[in-house]
Amino acid sequence: MAILLSGQSKVIVQGITGTGGSFHTKRMLDYGTNVVAGTSPGKGGQSIHGIPVRDTVAECVEEFGADFSVIFLPAAFVGEAAIESIYAGIKTVAVVPEHIPIADMMVVRKAAAERGAIVIGGNTAGIITPGEANAGIIPEIAFESGRIGTVSRSGSLTYYVADTLTRSRYGETTCVGLGGDPVLGSTFDEILQEFDRDDATKAVVMVGEIGGVYEERSVPAVKAMTKPVIFMIGGVFAPPGKRMGHAGAIVEGNVGTAQSKIEALKSAGAHHAKTFMDIPEILSKLGI
Repeated sequence: MAILLSGQSKVIVQGITGTGGSFHTKRMLDYGTNVVAGTSPGKGGQSIHGIPVRDTVAECVEEFGADFSVIFLPAAFVGEAAIESIYAGIKTVAVVPEHIPIADMMVVRKAAAERGAIVIGGNTAGIITPGEANAGIIPEIAFESGRIGTVSRSGSLTYYVADTLTRSRYGETTCVGLGGDPVLGSTFDEILQEFDRDDATKAVVMVGEIGGVYEERSVPAVKAMTKPVIFMIGGVFAPPGKRMGHAGAIVEGNVGTAQSKIEALKSAGAHHAKTFMDIPEILSKLGI
Protein backbone atom coordinates (compact mmCIF):
# COMPACT_ATOMS: atom_id res chain seq x y z
CA MET A 1 0.00 0.00 0.00
CA ALA A 2 0.94 3.67 -0.13
CA ILE A 3 -0.32 7.11 0.83
CA LEU A 4 -1.32 9.97 -1.51
CA LEU A 5 0.40 8.52 -4.60
CA SER A 6 0.31 5.04 -6.13
CA GLY A 7 0.71 3.31 -9.47
CA GLN A 8 -3.01 3.86 -10.01
CA SER A 9 -2.88 7.62 -9.44
CA LYS A 10 -3.76 9.63 -12.54
CA VAL A 11 -1.20 12.42 -12.57
CA ILE A 12 -1.26 15.68 -14.49
CA VAL A 13 1.48 18.30 -14.81
CA GLN A 14 0.45 21.96 -14.67
CA GLY A 15 3.00 23.83 -16.73
CA ILE A 16 3.94 20.77 -18.80
CA THR A 17 5.15 22.81 -21.79
CA GLY A 18 7.70 24.78 -19.74
CA THR A 19 11.33 23.71 -19.44
CA GLY A 20 11.02 22.27 -15.94
CA GLY A 21 7.60 20.75 -16.52
CA SER A 22 8.67 19.02 -19.72
CA PHE A 23 11.96 17.75 -18.29
CA HIS A 24 10.45 16.28 -15.13
CA THR A 25 7.43 14.87 -16.98
CA LYS A 26 9.89 12.75 -18.95
CA ARG A 27 11.57 11.63 -15.73
CA MET A 28 8.24 10.72 -14.15
CA LEU A 29 7.20 8.77 -17.22
CA ASP A 30 10.51 6.91 -17.30
CA TYR A 31 9.91 5.85 -13.70
CA GLY A 32 6.51 4.45 -14.59
CA THR A 33 4.33 7.18 -13.14
CA ASN A 34 0.85 7.22 -14.67
CA VAL A 35 1.00 10.73 -16.16
CA VAL A 36 -2.26 11.09 -18.09
CA ALA A 37 -2.16 14.73 -19.22
CA GLY A 38 -0.76 18.20 -18.70
CA THR A 39 -2.05 21.75 -18.83
CA SER A 40 -0.85 24.91 -20.52
CA PRO A 41 -3.52 27.52 -21.29
CA GLY A 42 -3.73 28.24 -25.01
CA LYS A 43 -1.74 25.13 -25.95
CA GLY A 44 -4.50 22.55 -25.65
CA GLY A 45 -4.31 19.91 -28.35
CA GLN A 46 -0.52 19.68 -28.35
CA SER A 47 1.41 16.80 -26.80
CA ILE A 48 4.63 16.55 -24.76
CA HIS A 49 6.46 13.20 -24.66
CA GLY A 50 3.27 11.66 -26.03
CA ILE A 51 1.20 13.15 -23.19
CA PRO A 52 -1.85 15.20 -24.26
CA VAL A 53 -1.94 18.88 -23.32
CA ARG A 54 -5.18 20.59 -22.35
CA ASP A 55 -6.03 24.20 -21.54
CA THR A 56 -7.60 23.54 -18.14
CA VAL A 57 -7.44 21.10 -15.24
CA ALA A 58 -11.20 20.57 -15.48
CA GLU A 59 -10.70 19.10 -18.96
CA CYS A 60 -8.06 16.71 -17.59
CA VAL A 61 -10.38 15.56 -14.80
CA GLU A 62 -13.34 15.08 -17.13
CA GLU A 63 -11.43 13.43 -19.98
CA PHE A 64 -8.78 11.41 -18.13
CA GLY A 65 -10.05 11.10 -14.55
CA ALA A 66 -7.04 12.98 -13.16
CA ASP A 67 -6.71 12.95 -9.36
CA PHE A 68 -3.14 14.17 -8.70
CA SER A 69 -1.42 17.33 -9.95
CA VAL A 70 2.21 18.46 -9.93
CA ILE A 71 2.72 22.20 -10.44
CA PHE A 72 5.73 23.53 -12.36
CA LEU A 73 4.94 27.23 -12.71
CA PRO A 74 6.48 30.53 -11.57
CA ALA A 75 5.64 31.25 -7.92
CA ALA A 76 3.34 34.15 -8.82
CA PHE A 77 1.01 31.81 -10.74
CA VAL A 78 1.00 28.87 -8.31
CA GLY A 79 -1.86 30.13 -6.15
CA GLU A 80 -4.32 30.32 -9.05
CA ALA A 81 -3.08 27.00 -10.46
CA ALA A 82 -3.54 25.20 -7.14
CA ILE A 83 -7.02 26.68 -6.66
CA GLU A 84 -7.92 25.60 -10.19
CA SER A 85 -6.90 22.02 -9.41
CA ILE A 86 -8.71 21.92 -6.08
CA TYR A 87 -11.94 23.26 -7.55
CA ALA A 88 -11.68 20.86 -10.49
CA GLY A 89 -11.69 17.93 -8.05
CA ILE A 90 -7.99 17.04 -7.83
CA LYS A 91 -7.36 15.35 -4.45
CA THR A 92 -3.58 15.82 -4.10
CA VAL A 93 -1.55 18.78 -5.39
CA ALA A 94 2.27 18.95 -5.21
CA VAL A 95 3.67 22.47 -5.43
CA VAL A 96 7.30 22.23 -6.55
CA PRO A 97 8.23 25.96 -6.90
CA GLU A 98 9.50 27.88 -3.87
CA HIS A 99 8.78 31.32 -2.41
CA ILE A 100 5.03 31.11 -2.96
CA PRO A 101 3.43 34.34 -1.66
CA ILE A 102 2.20 33.72 1.89
CA ALA A 103 -1.23 35.24 1.19
CA ASP A 104 -1.66 32.90 -1.79
CA MET A 105 -0.83 29.82 0.29
CA MET A 106 -3.29 30.85 2.99
CA VAL A 107 -6.05 30.96 0.37
CA VAL A 108 -4.92 27.61 -1.06
CA ARG A 109 -4.93 25.98 2.41
CA LYS A 110 -8.47 27.24 3.04
CA ALA A 111 -9.72 25.95 -0.31
CA ALA A 112 -8.06 22.57 0.21
CA ALA A 113 -9.66 22.19 3.65
CA GLU A 114 -13.08 23.08 2.28
CA ARG A 115 -12.80 20.65 -0.66
CA GLY A 116 -11.06 17.74 1.12
CA ALA A 117 -7.84 18.07 -0.90
CA ILE A 118 -4.22 17.75 0.21
CA VAL A 119 -1.61 20.25 -0.95
CA ILE A 120 2.09 19.45 -0.54
CA GLY A 121 4.62 22.33 -0.63
CA GLY A 122 5.53 24.98 -1.68
CA ASN A 123 9.14 24.16 -2.27
CA THR A 124 8.56 20.42 -2.21
CA ALA A 125 10.61 17.79 -4.01
CA GLY A 126 7.33 15.92 -4.41
CA ILE A 127 6.20 12.43 -3.42
CA ILE A 128 7.55 9.02 -4.35
CA THR A 129 6.08 5.60 -3.70
CA PRO A 130 9.04 3.40 -4.65
CA GLY A 131 8.35 0.95 -7.43
CA GLU A 132 5.01 2.59 -8.27
CA ALA A 133 5.12 6.32 -8.95
CA ASN A 134 7.29 9.41 -8.62
CA ALA A 135 5.66 12.85 -8.79
CA GLY A 136 7.95 15.87 -8.63
CA ILE A 137 11.72 16.23 -8.87
CA ILE A 138 12.85 13.36 -6.62
CA PRO A 139 15.87 11.38 -7.93
CA GLU A 140 14.79 7.76 -7.70
CA ILE A 141 18.22 6.20 -7.12
CA ALA A 142 18.01 6.19 -3.30
CA PHE A 143 14.56 4.65 -3.02
CA GLU A 144 13.39 1.06 -2.66
CA SER A 145 9.99 -0.37 -1.78
CA GLY A 146 9.74 -1.32 1.88
CA ARG A 147 7.94 -0.71 5.16
CA ILE A 148 8.95 2.71 6.54
CA GLY A 149 7.18 5.96 5.69
CA THR A 150 9.06 9.26 5.60
CA VAL A 151 7.99 12.90 5.67
CA SER A 152 10.52 15.70 5.50
CA ARG A 153 10.69 19.46 5.05
CA SER A 154 13.98 19.04 3.16
CA GLY A 155 14.30 17.33 -0.20
CA SER A 156 17.98 16.50 0.21
CA LEU A 157 17.43 15.07 3.69
CA THR A 158 14.61 12.97 2.24
CA TYR A 159 17.16 11.39 -0.11
CA TYR A 160 19.68 10.74 2.67
CA VAL A 161 17.07 9.16 4.93
CA ALA A 162 15.77 6.97 2.10
CA ASP A 163 19.31 5.92 1.19
CA THR A 164 19.91 4.93 4.80
CA LEU A 165 16.66 2.94 4.95
CA THR A 166 17.40 1.27 1.60
CA ARG A 167 20.95 0.30 2.55
CA SER A 168 19.76 -1.10 5.88
CA ARG A 169 17.13 -3.20 4.05
CA TYR A 170 14.08 -1.44 5.48
CA GLY A 171 12.98 0.40 2.35
CA GLU A 172 10.14 2.88 2.14
CA THR A 173 6.38 2.80 1.61
CA THR A 174 5.94 6.43 0.55
CA CYS A 175 8.26 9.43 0.95
CA VAL A 176 6.59 12.83 1.23
CA GLY A 177 8.42 16.12 0.76
CA LEU A 178 6.50 18.47 3.03
CA GLY A 179 8.23 21.56 1.62
CA GLY A 180 10.47 24.35 2.88
CA ASP A 181 8.37 27.49 2.45
CA PRO A 182 7.16 29.42 5.53
CA VAL A 183 3.50 28.53 4.91
CA LEU A 184 2.87 24.98 3.70
CA GLY A 185 -0.17 23.36 2.19
CA SER A 186 0.01 20.40 4.59
CA THR A 187 1.64 19.88 7.96
CA PHE A 188 3.42 17.00 9.68
CA ASP A 189 0.36 16.04 11.69
CA GLU A 190 -1.78 15.55 8.57
CA ILE A 191 0.82 13.32 6.87
CA LEU A 192 1.47 11.33 10.06
CA GLN A 193 -2.23 10.52 10.23
CA GLU A 194 -2.14 9.29 6.63
CA PHE A 195 0.76 6.96 7.46
CA ASP A 196 -0.97 5.72 10.60
CA ARG A 197 -3.88 4.51 8.44
CA ASP A 198 -1.58 2.71 6.00
CA ASP A 199 -1.24 -1.00 6.81
CA ALA A 200 2.06 -1.37 4.93
CA THR A 201 3.80 1.37 6.94
CA LYS A 202 5.31 -0.03 10.15
CA ALA A 203 7.05 3.14 11.37
CA VAL A 204 7.52 6.74 10.27
CA VAL A 205 10.62 8.91 10.03
CA MET A 206 9.93 12.63 10.12
CA VAL A 207 12.64 15.20 9.36
CA GLY A 208 12.11 18.75 10.51
CA GLU A 209 14.27 21.85 10.56
CA ILE A 210 14.62 25.17 12.30
CA GLY A 211 11.96 27.81 11.75
CA GLY A 212 8.20 27.82 12.12
CA VAL A 213 6.13 25.66 14.44
CA TYR A 214 5.14 22.72 12.24
CA GLU A 215 7.16 20.24 14.31
CA GLU A 216 5.70 21.48 17.60
CA ARG A 217 2.21 21.42 16.09
CA SER A 218 2.60 17.73 15.34
CA VAL A 219 2.87 16.76 19.02
CA PRO A 220 -0.81 15.71 19.45
CA ALA A 221 -0.61 13.63 16.24
CA VAL A 222 2.63 11.98 17.38
CA LYS A 223 1.05 11.10 20.73
CA ALA A 224 -1.95 9.57 18.94
CA MET A 225 0.14 7.45 16.55
CA THR A 226 -0.19 3.68 16.82
CA LYS A 227 3.17 3.30 15.06
CA PRO A 228 6.63 4.43 16.20
CA VAL A 229 7.83 7.86 15.07
CA ILE A 230 11.54 8.60 14.65
CA PHE A 231 12.60 12.19 14.07
CA MET A 232 15.58 14.29 13.05
CA ILE A 233 15.90 18.08 13.20
CA GLY A 234 18.17 19.94 10.80
CA GLY A 235 19.93 23.19 11.74
CA VAL A 236 20.91 22.41 15.33
CA PHE A 237 23.93 24.72 15.07
CA ALA A 238 22.37 27.38 12.85
CA PRO A 239 22.89 30.99 14.08
CA PRO A 240 19.70 32.88 15.05
CA GLY A 241 18.37 35.32 12.46
CA LYS A 242 20.11 33.70 9.49
CA ARG A 243 18.02 31.90 6.89
CA MET A 244 19.44 28.45 6.21
CA GLY A 245 18.48 27.40 2.67
CA HIS A 246 14.70 27.24 2.83
CA ALA A 247 12.60 30.38 3.09
CA GLY A 248 11.02 28.99 6.27
CA ALA A 249 14.29 27.85 7.89
CA ILE A 250 15.07 30.81 10.14
CA VAL A 251 15.06 31.18 13.91
CA GLU A 252 13.42 34.44 15.01
CA GLY A 253 13.72 35.18 18.72
CA ASN A 254 12.91 32.07 20.72
CA VAL A 255 10.52 30.67 18.09
CA GLY A 256 11.49 27.76 15.87
CA THR A 257 14.72 26.69 17.52
CA ALA A 258 16.03 23.18 16.98
CA GLN A 259 16.08 22.52 20.72
CA SER A 260 12.43 23.51 21.19
CA LYS A 261 11.43 21.09 18.44
CA ILE A 262 13.56 18.27 19.83
CA GLU A 263 12.16 18.69 23.33
CA ALA A 264 8.56 18.87 22.07
CA LEU A 265 8.82 15.71 19.97
CA LYS A 266 10.67 13.74 22.64
CA SER A 267 7.97 14.69 25.15
CA ALA A 268 5.40 13.26 22.71
CA GLY A 269 7.17 9.89 22.70
CA ALA A 270 9.02 10.19 19.39
CA HIS A 271 12.52 8.73 19.12
CA HIS A 272 15.31 11.21 18.40
CA ALA A 273 17.86 10.27 15.75
CA LYS A 274 20.89 12.56 15.89
CA THR A 275 22.50 10.99 12.81
CA PHE A 276 21.21 9.06 9.80
CA MET A 277 22.68 5.79 11.07
CA ASP A 278 20.73 6.18 14.31
CA ILE A 279 17.57 5.51 12.32
CA PRO A 280 18.09 1.79 11.54
CA GLU A 281 19.51 1.27 15.02
CA ILE A 282 16.36 2.68 16.60
CA LEU A 283 14.15 0.64 14.25
CA SER A 284 16.05 -2.52 15.20
CA LYS A 285 15.67 -1.81 18.92
CA LEU A 286 11.92 -1.32 18.34
CA GLY A 287 11.77 -4.76 16.71
CA ILE A 288 10.76 -3.48 13.28
